[in-house]
Amino acid sequence: MIQIRDEIAFDVAARERLLDACFGPSRLLKTSQRLREGRLPARGLALSAMQDGKLVGTVRLWDVATGCGRPALLLGPLAVDPSLQGEGLGGRLMRAALTRAATLGHAAVLLVGDAPYYARFGFTEAQAAGLAMPGPFERARFLGLELTAGALAGATGTLQATGRLAPAPEIAAETAAVALRRQAA
Repeated sequence: MIQIRDEIAFDVAARERLLDACFGPSRLLKTSQRLREGRLPARGLALSAMQDGKLVGTVRLWDVATGCGRPALLLGPLAVDPSLQGEGLGGRLMRAALTRAATLGHAAVLLVGDAPYYARFGFTEAQAAGLAMPGPFERARFLGLELTAGALAGATGTLQATGRLAPAPEIAAETAAVALRRQAA
């Protein structure tokens, strides 16, 4: 049985390995990563899927603001162990994350991802049409979802990171993890 729970510090190394397995080292070069670097996920919005004590899925949401100052969340990455892909765990993680975000009072979620996959959760390119990422991105993959009606209406400009800064030890741990992955490659 798979349990979805809040991410804990013990999950971090396993999460990094899972993300490497799903996306490879190029994931660290993406524009979305620039908005996450040195920041903590939004409070209560880092989830882990566990099966028999093993991390098999992860999703995090991050505090951002539009260029015109509206708060939003940036979702990602969402990853599921390759051996479990296609079994619905990604959908369970998405629904859990979006439900939690709405319960915590967040009004909008943005992401860069596969439009056909995320459309089933209500994400559309139109909701992010006036917005941009702070670096290269594929316009057709930049999607938005309003958790509160009108939250993204008329929103414009380039996204900015607004989340809490990570304490130095977490930054050091992430830097060390990246260095280890590069050495192993």
